Amino acid sequence: MLTAFAFSAAAALTLTGCAGGSNSDATPDGDSDEIGVSLIVKTNSNPFFIAMQNGAQTAAEANGVNLTLAAGKEDGDEDTQIQAIEAAISKGDAGILITPNGPAVLDAIEKARDAGLFVIALDTVPDPADAVDITFATDNYLAGQYIGQWTAETLGDGDAVIGLIDLFDDKAVTVDYNRDQGFLNGLGVELGDDQVNGDEEPTGTLPGGGSYEIVGNEASQGAEDGGRTAMENLLAKNPDINVVYTINEPAAYGAFQALEAAGKSGDDVIIVSVDGGCAGVGQVADGIIDATSQQYPVKMAELGVEAIVKLVETGEAPETSDGLDFFNTGVALVTDQPAEGVESIDTTEATEICWGE
Repeated sequence: MLTAFAFSAAAALTLTGCAGGSNSDATPDGDSDEIGVSLIVKTNSNPFFIAMQNGAQTAAEANGVNLTLAAGKEDGDEDTQIQAIEAAISKGDAGILITPNGPAVLDAIEKARDAGLFVIALDTVPDPADAVDITFATDNYLAGQYIGQWTAETLGDGDAVIGLIDLFDDKAVTVDYNRDQGFLNGLGVELGDDQVNGDEEPTGTLPGGGSYEIVGNEASQGAEDGGRTAMENLLAKNPDINVVYTINEPAAYGAFQALEAAGKSGDDVIIVSVDGGCAGVGQVADGIIDATSQQYPVKMAELGVEAIVKLVETGEAPETSDGLDFFNTGVALVTDQPAEGVESIDTTEATEICWGE
């Protein structure tokens, strides 16, 4: 099966409040002029979402916003997100910023919008997209295309034995699907529905003339240990894998560890990913990851807070970048091995604009 999705986790809710950096309560302090905003991320154990929280706190302090942070213990925890949405409604927030963990949160989002809250998705476009008022996110399909195009140019006329490391097994999350399919498109692999959802390993010819074989895809939950296990499973199916796509950089590092344990070096396998955090950029510089697409979670959060403040103060809703209730917050290919015809930045430039530690 080549559309990987799903994981269910026990809920663990974290709530903190911030107003101009001084209010530690999770509810507004009684000031009728204060704007309440809740940021509900997938997990607070991932550097991407920690950076997003930090960006939101900075914007909240600058705009006098009472910010509530909510995070599940693990990626995929929809129950925690539903609880946090209901809490935002109860305390009269003006808006919610959310990285939705899956379709189960949509009813709660609809309830919030019916209650008058402005809901902005960050990072992950919900399905359907109009379940929220607008999404501020990376164009994840484009992010996947960039690393796919780079891989195709790097391979030239060589053959590709491909392992895909995704997020979930059977839960449809757009960020997962779009990055995966964008990568395949950029690589030059076009699959029909029967191949995407079938049991056989798709094979064919790449635009450069080489052959391709997709060994399969495995879920990682976006975590290092998940990436390591996923890579071990893929190598058990076919030890000749020489191209590895990963949903994010923690999964990529786990895959690298498994490849290294199997006696494979960077000369044997191309590893590409998406995120562009400082740790991941460092891994590109060290040759652990060959190329990654850099996204900007701090910008997503800052723009989200500012949009809700502007809406409350002026009644003006944010403008979209493509007319489809979506604002693209940018993406750049990062590699120290540039490929002809594929625009990229190197790790020195990427380090200046990366996020996380």
